[in-house]
Amino acid sequence: MSFIKAIAAKNFKLKKDLRLARIKKSPEEFIRNSLKNALFMSTGFSILLFFYLDKAEQPLGIIPFVFIVLLFGFYKFSLLKIKSKIIKRQKEIDRDVLFAGRYLLVKLNSGQPLINSLVEASKSYGIASSYFKEIVQDIDLGKPVEQALTDESENSPSKKFRKILFQISNALKIGIDVTNFLEATLNEIADQQLIEINRYGKKLNSVTLFYMLFAVVMPSLGLTIFILVASLANISVDFAFFMTILFLLAVVQVMFLIIYKSIRPDINI
Repeated sequence: MSFIKAIAAKNFKLKKDLRLARIKKSPEEFIRNSLKNALFMSTGFSILLFFYLDKAEQPLGIIPFVFIVLLFGFYKFSLLKIKSKIIKRQKEIDRDVLFAGRYLLVKLNSGQPLINSLVEASKSYGIASSYFKEIVQDIDLGKPVEQALTDESENSPSKKFRKILFQISNALKIGIDVTNFLEATLNEIADQQLIEINRYGKKLNSVTLFYMLFAVVMPSLGLTIFILVASLANISVDFAFFMTILFLLAVVQVMFLIIYKSIRPDINI
């Protein structure tokens, strides 16, 4: 237990990351489960390696080193899964944050009080509604509106959503109209999304150019020239060669698909 607490004390950001990823575990509990899973996986791989090396009559001294490396690697992988969930939730919120903010603004402009508008927003479409629902739950439990907004902004992985909640909370603390602050923030977010779209267009042109060069022109032209040279030089080309080329082309295609998906901005207009 003291060992796990010592690891949790060194990972001082783990508690916040778990909160941002919406993983309802304490740092000590998460580290304990991660170490158990890492120990189980590394032990299993080490046993398989032992039987393989023993059958191949190879030295077994490398097994402890491999076990330690695997144990550390699987544990680090569990921490990377938290980062992955945070990034995923951030993208999901950023995709709907403008819609959620405009929906809230429409309710405020229609004359509804802020609390009623938050209740309506918590029932709207998109993942951002779950964050509004948590704000409403905190308010129902007796927490002040400003504090509920501040706490939720700290627990949100999206900078854009945090900006909206901060502006609403700030307007309430100052005592001025919320709609003016909210509308200005939404216009700023919309401008940022337009900039992201323009950047995406420029990146798309560059990536498409490389795609045409490395995935279309070079393979087709290079393979044609190679077949011509091979026929003139009387070089035999078997079926395995063409299957290897086909496999490499498939890898290149998948790689560019991943690139296209990674550079696409998460925007829902």
